[in-house]
Amino acid sequence: MIRTQVYITEEQEQDIKLRAKRENKREAEVIRELLSEGMKQSTRKTQESTGDSLLRLAAIGGKGPSDLSSRVDDYLYGENS
Repeated sequence: MIRTQVYITEEQEQDIKLRAKRENKREAEVIRELLSEGMKQSTRKTQESTGDSLLRLAAIGGKGPSDLSSRVDDYLYGENS
């Protein structure tokens, strides 16, 4: 395990102490569990599947000009290049 320090509010400290006492656990264990739960929840909300990513990219690609593939240099470097 890695030791680290964080700043928490007094209210958070009280909540952690109460939960640790109620669950008969050490405060550090309660903090680790809370961090793990929070990380799992945030990952579920923001993680996008590979298929969804590809569909999103395909939708972005469909918004370009219809002659993009034949005139790519003109669009990238200008008509006079």
